Amino acid sequence: MLALLRDTTTEARADIQLEALTLAVAADLPVLLWGRPGIGKTAALTQLAATLDLPLTTVIASVHEPSDFSGLPVVGDDPAEQGVPMAPPDWAVRLVRAGRGLLFLDELSTAPPAVQAALLRLVLERRVGALRLPSGVRIVAAANPRSSAADGWELSPPLANRFVHLQWTHDPDVVVRGLGGTWPRATLPRLDPEKLAESVDFARRAVCGLLAARPALVHRMPTTETHRGGAWPSPRTWEMTLTLIAFATAAGVSREVLALLVRGTVGDGPGLELLASLDRMDLPDPELLLADPASAELPERGDLRQAALDGVVDAVRNRPQRSRWDAAWALLARAVETGAPDLVVVPATTLASLRREDWDLPESIEKLAGVVALSRRADEAVSRAKDATAKAPR
Repeated sequence: MLALLRDTTTEARADIQLEALTLAVAADLPVLLWGRPGIGKTAALTQLAATLDLPLTTVIASVHEPSDFSGLPVVGDDPAEQGVPMAPPDWAVRLVRAGRGLLFLDELSTAPPAVQAALLRLVLERRVGALRLPSGVRIVAAANPRSSAADGWELSPPLANRFVHLQWTHDPDVVVRGLGGTWPRATLPRLDPEKLAESVDFARRAVCGLLAARPALVHRMPTTETHRGGAWPSPRTWEMTLTLIAFATAAGVSREVLALLVRGTVGDGPGLELLASLDRMDLPDPELLLADPASAELPERGDLRQAALDGVVDAVRNRPQRSRWDAAWALLARAVETGAPDLVVVPATTLASLRREDWDLPESIEKLAGVVALSRRADEAVSRAKDATAKAPR
C-alpha cells in the first residue's frame, strides 16, 4: 500500500517558482526558500535534486552546534609545529568525496545567532572546517517566517545578504494534481551558446546603468530587523543580480521568473526600479521605427507601446523634419491598427503641435482624427460627470 501511494510521476508544467529556483541553482547562487510549514519546500528540493541527478544532503541547521560548520579542533602530535586543524563533519566529507551534490540547509530561521555566524563561511566561501566544498555542490536553504517558526530568530544581515530569497507559496491546482499522482517537473534552463556574450553585456549595462543613475541603491541596509533578514541591495547582491540577469537572458525565461529572482536578491524597491529600466532597454530604437513605419514592430504591452510612441515623438522634436513628421504619423496610424487606439491620443496631440506652417497634413492623419476626437469627448464626459457629482446635494 505504501509503495502504491508513493508511486507518482512528473510532468512539464509552468511553475515560475520552480523555474526561478532552478535558474538560481544553475547559476550557482545560494537560494533561501521562505514559506510557512507544510507547503512543500522540502518536497520541491527533493524533486529538484532528483531532476538534476544530484545526491541530496539535508542538514537541519537548528540542531547543530557552530563547530559543526566551522570545524572541530583536532590536536595532533605537535600542535606548535603542525597547528590545530579544524575537522569537518561527516556530511561535508561525503560531499567532497562525491564531488557534487545539493546541500539543503533546513530550518534556517530556527538556528541561533552563533550558528548563523558559523554558516557565513559555508554559504559564501563553501568552506567547512579545513574542507572546501567542490564546485559541483549547490546550496539551498529553507526557512519559516519568525511568526510560524519554532523558537524562531530573524536572520542576521550578513547571512541574509548572501542568499537569493524566494517566497514559496502553494498553488492549489498543483497540490490537487500532485496528490492525484502527478507533480510538476523541474527542468534545467538551456542557455543559448550564441547569446552568452550578448547576455553578459546586457546584464552589465542594465545594472551599471541603474546604479550610475541611482548611486544611493548601491548599498542600502533596511532599518528594521525583519527587513534586514531578507533581500536588500549591496555590492554583493548586485553582483548576484547581474549573474541572474545574464543567465535569464541567455535562457530566455519569462519576465515573471526574472522578477522573482531580482526582487529576491536586492529587494522589492530596487528590484522594481531595475525591472523598469530593463523594460526601457527593450524598447525599439525610435530612429529605426521612423525609418520604416510600415513594417515597424511595436511592443504588445500597453505601457511599453506608449513609451515607444512617446520616444518617436521626442525624436521628431529633437530633429524636426517634414519626412520624419510624416513618418511619425504613419507609425501612429499603424499603432491604431495593431493595438489600443487610446494609446496614440497623447503622442498624436504632441506631434500635431510640432507642425510647421509649410507642412501639409499627411493622409494618415485622417485615420487618427476620429480616435483623438472620441477620446477627448470621453474625457470631457467624465469631467462633466465628476462636476455633477461634486455639485449634487448630499
